[in-house]
Parts: sequence; structure tokens; C-alpha cells
Amino acid sequence: MDEPITKRLKEMLTLERYPLSAKYPPEWVLENQMGPNALWLMEWLCETMDLKPGMRVLDMGCGKAMSSIFLAKEFDVQVWANDLWIDATDNWERICKAGVAEHVFPIHAEARSLPYAHGFFDAIVSVDSYHYYGTDDLYLKSFAKFVKPSGQIGIVVPGLMRNFEGDMPSYLERFWDPGECFSFHTVEWWRRHWEQTRLVDIELADTQPDGWRDWLLFEEMSPLSL
Repeated sequence: MDEPITKRLKEMLTLERYPLSAKYPPEWVLENQMGPNALWLMEWLCETMDLKPGMRVLDMGCGKAMSSIFLAKEFDVQVWANDLWIDATDNWERICKAGVAEHVFPIHAEARSLPYAHGFFDAIVSVDSYHYYGTDDLYLKSFAKFVKPSGQIGIVVPGLMRNFEGDMPSYLERFWDPGECFSFHTVEWWRRHWEQTRLVDIELADTQPDGWRDWLLFEEMSPLSL
């Protein structure tokens, strides 16, 4: 990649509110992206979680394991990098190259057939994945059993600031994929969706400040990386 382009990408990826994410080479981030910047999302999520060295963490829907590598490097936790669409061997190669082979373990498994022992994890995290399967009213019951009774679950998903009825707002037409985007809901919807199960205590349900701006900014980087 040309040096001026690399410099420009580095500048775009270096945001004051995400200092940990700024450590990672822009080429590596863009090469392994599978949606909005997973490092930004994970860093924001971890600000409200209590991750301690040595904890066992499930990174659900980890994609190319970028977020799992980030967790291992920044928080010194053990991470099970679970994904359905990316081959575990491919992720293992990335994990080894990143120097975290003793901390990150790639797993190929479907969300409804997870191979873990009940109560095994201290924490479960997921960025840009849970909305593909977690809107099922019954899913949380099968998912939450893998974390300890006193453990943590942290989820970040794309969503709506408010629901709409009838025709789609014109400003969404550019981004809306009818095959996937109807799983986008408001933070109030997700709170109610989890509260009604009585399986978890919700400590925080929030929207990412200017999250839509971050998403657009990251989308603008992709053409530069070609």
C-alpha cells in the first residue's frame, strides 16, 4: 500500500476516544474487517465491563478474530474466538501471527450448537453479531448458561434510534438490506427483550455516542484500502 494512503488511513483510524484501537496497523484492521470497526466497538463495550487478567471470555461471532486478538492483548484474558462463517484454521493463523496463540482459541460453531460447558466463561462478549440470532425469544436462555452465575454478558449490535412504521425513511435506503436489517431494533426493544426473560440483571442498556458517524467514517476507509 502506498505510504501516503497508509498515513491517511492511520489518521482516520486514530480517534481520541479509542486509544487502544489506534495501536493496530490500519492495513491489518481493514484486511480483517467484516462490518463496522470491531476494535472501536469492542473498546467501547469494554469500558463498561470488568475484565481481569486470566478470565475466560467467549467472543461470539468474532469474524476473523480481530476482536479476540484485541481482548487478549489489551486485557490479558483467555479468549474463545467463536465464529460460523470463518474457518477456525484461518483464524488460528491470524492468532499465531499476532503472537497470542497461548491466549486465543479459535472455534468453528453455530450459535445454536455451542460446544461449551455450562458456567465455563467469566464473560461473554459479542460485537456486530448477536442480532443475527439473538432476536429469538428463547435464545438468551440457551446462551446465558455458558457464563458463570456472577459473570458478565456484553453485546453491541447495530440498531435504530427510533422505530419507524410504513415507508422506510429515505436516509436509510442507502444502507438497508431487507434480508438482514429487520433485525435492527432500538435499545429499548433490546432491554425489554432481555428483561422479560428474568435470566439476567441489566446494568446498562445504551447507545454508542455518534456511533453512526463512526460507521460512516469506517465505510469511507474501504475504498482507500483497495
